[in-house]
Amino acid sequence: MKDFFVYILKCCDDSYYIGHTDDIDRRISEHQLGLCSGYTSRRLPIDVVYVATFSSRIEALIAERQLKKWTRAKKEAFINNRYDQLVFLGLVIK
Repeated sequence: MKDFFVYILKCCDDSYYIGHTDDIDRRISEHQLGLCSGYTSRRLPIDVVYVATFSSRIEALIAERQLKKWTRAKKEAFINNRYDQLVFLGLVIK
């Protein structure tokens, strides 16, 4: 069974980029080399700050869309495993 991934990159301007892919190594390499035209290519270098694995593309896409809607504070609490802050910021972890 093929895995799918959601990833968060921190760009040189301290912004976050969130995406999903079925080949995490290739996709991160493309971002780091500036081969992904658009957001990250103008904000190099980037750091990988989060990667999660999913069993289907739709699950990864749903997670990506959810993360993109979060505030910066929620994203940072999530990246840093500060689940107590996530609850405080309005996200209930089950």
